[in-house]
Amino acid sequence: MTAAKPVAFGASDKLTFLLSLVPYLMDHDKVSVTAVADHFGVTPERVRDAVNLIAMSGVPGETRQYLHGDLFDIQWDEFETNDNIVLTHLVAIDDSPRFSAREAAALIAGLQYLSALPENGDRDAIATLMAKLTRSSTGAPSQLAVSRTDADVAISVIQAAVRAGTQVEFDYLNARGTDEHRCVDPLRIESVDSDWYLRGWCHLREAMRTFRLDRMSNLRSTDVPADAHDDGVLLPDTLFQGTADDLTVTIELPAAALELLADYGPVPHGPADDEGRSRAQVRVSHFHGLKRLVAGLSGVVTVVDPGLARQTVAEWAAAGAARYESPATAQSEPTAGATT
Repeated sequence: MTAAKPVAFGASDKLTFLLSLVPYLMDHDKVSVTAVADHFGVTPERVRDAVNLIAMSGVPGETRQYLHGDLFDIQWDEFETNDNIVLTHLVAIDDSPRFSAREAAALIAGLQYLSALPENGDRDAIATLMAKLTRSSTGAPSQLAVSRTDADVAISVIQAAVRAGTQVEFDYLNARGTDEHRCVDPLRIESVDSDWYLRGWCHLREAMRTFRLDRMSNLRSTDVPADAHDDGVLLPDTLFQGTADDLTVTIELPAAALELLADYGPVPHGPADDEGRSRAQVRVSHFHGLKRLVAGLSGVVTVVDPGLARQTVAEWAAAGAARYESPATAQSEPTAGATT
């Protein structure tokens, strides 16, 4: 073997190395010269030269002169005797804003949720970022754990089917409250607010359909190959698509809230009245589909027409409200003929 030839570094290369080296040393309380050289792919000699240069760098104080407190400093005995680097004094960088312990805990919880998703599982970058947030906060962040949800399990099953090129099958509880067995070629998983949806080719309907993951049961990946859909079968841009059999419903809502109906595609609407409310027409496959719209925009949307749509929503809302009635309250009400 022939020894590797030394590489000459220009001024810009040296500056880039120094700018990368300082944050690295800040993240490591104590690190050997050899470990730094291996991390950056440079020689130990170059690391030692850079450390000596860092020790002569800093920010001038009010006198515009570099005094001792204006320069980086290291443990020289540790550096010269044991070849270890320990920063003991930082300048300027210590004055940068830091996250509070509560802010860091919130960010770490979000990263834990992302790392739990199948597409982000075991990502070293996420783990490194969580460690940095822990070290750089003003206090120790609260210890949080984000549990794995049923949606995460369903996503994992569906993604495994996508990778294998196979169909998935499941029992689906539709908005009418009836169960149907579905076989689907999975194409995409999307989230809207707190809900997750599977979009794919439904063999029962022979069309593209959207399914809510929390309405699925007995979900499993099959050994049946998914169909190779040609260019004529495209995944629509909108989450929900209309058909010729859809029903038209007139609703009333503030004109400023019309943009919240984007999932329903183009929504014809009239001008706003004196109170700023407008009437719009949405298309649904059945009146039970209005439950999602009304629940998502509670207190904002009013179903106007047809009467059967109003009745369907009113009965659904009344049934939900009845479940909140206290049995104790009901028992305390006087019965016919009782005296108080």
